[in-house]
Amino acid sequence: MGLLDSLFGNKKDKIKDFQSRGALILDVRTKGEYDQGSITGSKNIPLQVINSKINDIKKLNKPVITCCASGMRSSSAASILKAQGIEAINGGGWSSLSKKL
Repeated sequence: MGLLDSLFGNKKDKIKDFQSRGALILDVRTKGEYDQGSITGSKNIPLQVINSKINDIKKLNKPVITCCASGMRSSSAASILKAQGIEAINGGGWSSLSKKL
């Protein structure tokens, strides 16, 4: 176990835990970016409009794994969701996340 794993936990294990509980994969890139490639079954809600979709996301009653191009926007999205009482984790870039799923 590396230093970062001991400080922050193993992200891959957290992702697997979320997956086992039927997590929603939420891609927060723009529609144009999403249309160029995405994780099968993911939902696209761009970061710019995520605040207006909080109630819809809450109604799903699922944990959420956020992703984007590099992990920056998905980090912001996960923070927004957590602040609204939604269980969320930043999955990072969609391409690397797809390899962990």
